[in-house]
Amino acid sequence: MKALFTFTVLVLTYFTANAQHVISGKITDGKGNPLMAANIYLDGTYDGATSGEDGSFSFETAETGNQVLVISFISFEDVRQPIVVESYKAQTFKMRESVNTLDAVVLSAGTFEAGDNAKVNALKPLDIVTTAGSMGDIVSALQTLPGTNTVGESGRLFVRGGEADETQTFIDGIRVAQPYGATANNLPTRGRFSPFLFKGMTFSTGGYSAEYGEALSSVLLLKTIDEPTQNQTDISLMTLGLGLGNTKMWDNSSLSFNLSYINLEPYQELIPQNITWNKPYQSLAGESVYRYKFTSGLLKVYAAFDYADFSINQEDVNFEEPVRTGIDNNNFYTNASYNGMLPNQWVIHTGFSYGYSHNDIGINGVDVKNREHSSHIKLKFKKKITNRFKLSFGSDYFLTDFNEDYNDPNIFSFNSEYNNSISAVYAEADIFFSKDLALKAGWRNSYSEIVDNTTIEPRVSLAYKAGKKGQFSLAYGDFYQTPKQDYLKYYSTPDYEKTSHYIANYMYNNEGKVFRAEAYYKDYKDLIKYDTQSPQYNSTYNNLGEGYAQGVDLFWRDEKSIKNMQYWVSYSFIDSERDYKNYEYQVTPSYIAKHNFSIVTKYWINDLKSQLGVTYSFNSGRPYDNPNESTFMNSQTKAYNNLSLSWAWLLSQQKILFFSVSNVMGSDNVFGYNYANTPNANGQYMRQAITQPADRFFFVGFFWTISTDKKTNQLDNL
Repeated sequence: MKALFTFTVLVLTYFTANAQHVISGKITDGKGNPLMAANIYLDGTYDGATSGEDGSFSFETAETGNQVLVISFISFEDVRQPIVVESYKAQTFKMRESVNTLDAVVLSAGTFEAGDNAKVNALKPLDIVTTAGSMGDIVSALQTLPGTNTVGESGRLFVRGGEADETQTFIDGIRVAQPYGATANNLPTRGRFSPFLFKGMTFSTGGYSAEYGEALSSVLLLKTIDEPTQNQTDISLMTLGLGLGNTKMWDNSSLSFNLSYINLEPYQELIPQNITWNKPYQSLAGESVYRYKFTSGLLKVYAAFDYADFSINQEDVNFEEPVRTGIDNNNFYTNASYNGMLPNQWVIHTGFSYGYSHNDIGINGVDVKNREHSSHIKLKFKKKITNRFKLSFGSDYFLTDFNEDYNDPNIFSFNSEYNNSISAVYAEADIFFSKDLALKAGWRNSYSEIVDNTTIEPRVSLAYKAGKKGQFSLAYGDFYQTPKQDYLKYYSTPDYEKTSHYIANYMYNNEGKVFRAEAYYKDYKDLIKYDTQSPQYNSTYNNLGEGYAQGVDLFWRDEKSIKNMQYWVSYSFIDSERDYKNYEYQVTPSYIAKHNFSIVTKYWINDLKSQLGVTYSFNSGRPYDNPNESTFMNSQTKAYNNLSLSWAWLLSQQKILFFSVSNVMGSDNVFGYNYANTPNANGQYMRQAITQPADRFFFVGFFWTISTDKKTNQLDNL
């Protein structure tokens, strides 16, 4: 009897251990629609099934106890559901769409991105080089985008009603205090940086991240190449000078550098100029990037130097003889940045920069020497808490030391200086409610020693995907900036200048076609005012200025409709007024044109192995003040027109002959007028037009690349 009992227990135990339990249910999306072909299984086993046409599934398992049921489906987030096999009952599982898919919503209000990794490319890095009329200058190419104003007598970046100093430039997240080359009054300058060392850029015309501050209008973010693909040497022979670049790779590190020597004297001997040069512009400049790849991070060290000098005679309506102006400029900038992984999937980005600029300026015997030392220290942490929530926070510290000596042997000498430190903290979160709806929200707090006050700057951006190709975005933000150098060297008790941005954006992106439409409003407060003709040591200053800027920006880029051709069209309408500086009341500033239009075209001619580039830019007239009229700032210049052409001929796979001419039609563009300080015998104030330094600008260059693959060239999109 005992043996029979033992046998029965063993049989029951065997069948119980091998009993098959049924796991079944249904898979749907968030709206209840069935999902076919979803993969369902018990984690760590081979037991599972695939959902049918109606979303249902069923499979048997011999597993018992606590298990994890895993459900996966392309473009949806995985479901991991703890279950107890013996007590499991059939149920319906709703899956959430993944926010990491290629067609997910993008937070893009106010932002143009360029780079191979950007989801939406409005402008590519090599567009900088191949845009006719840009002459390889990053700022010139950006002026073909909506939201910018072409200010030909400056050459700097003016964005949505803001002056050039209201845009900040960052390299690898670290600020550049002196982004432009040396120049004289009413003579355009260029950006200091070569596009060949950068893999991408983000140009925010407004509503930018809380990570960045000290900019009322926009930020320009430049990112150097993380890892080159091969050893390479680039040689440039140009009508303006010479260039040499080289990239050398090792196992875990690499070094890239560019050197250039510019001398305009031979060019100006051949091409007539509208100004008289005593000593044509000369410069020696160089840039380098060193990279070292650690197991869990990347260190990059960037350095750039620039020495330039020139001397010109400029006609001035207030002087019988030309005003002689000479400038020697020494500039050095370096930064080091590190991006790496920390425990628990935290990402760290940290770095510092140092910049030095020294100008020795002579104006008709008056000697002005100024020196600026600037530094920036940055620390940032970020983490993807979940697929739908990303957090970042960090801090900045900026330090500026400025000193200027003014020496007029016939009158007096004067020294002005200031020291300012700015500390800031910020935090920001990206929240994806679904792949169609996302929110970026954050704030920034900043304290300036010279202002002795703290800001509170909220920033928020919302994006909603409407259909497969289009999306809508809204953005709001408060932005503060310490007054610029021209004021701080004389004004010891300033307040912050402030603006608030309101942005509504629509973007369409479909296989090489991008359309953007953006409306914005900017409210300016606490702008600097003074009571003299220009900022001086004896001016009376205050922060009582105010103003606004509102407008619409349109952008269309097409790379597919016409074979071998790509083009983009930009249009901006801006209505802006300010009461600042020494303005009598609120009017449109002299650098703003209400209507701005440009079209950039690039066409590859296969039979000639050449790319033809055509750029046309139009700006309506800009306001200026005519003292012969009773109304302040009531006059307007004629419209600006510029048609530029370029031709890139691929002589061989690695040799290119490049030709470019700006303002082909020789349009006599006028950017404003200088008036005499006193009236003549007839009671009229005489004037002098502010014009282009030359009717046209010609450029011829030969570019030769020597690389490991024997295919790459300096315009490798040809």
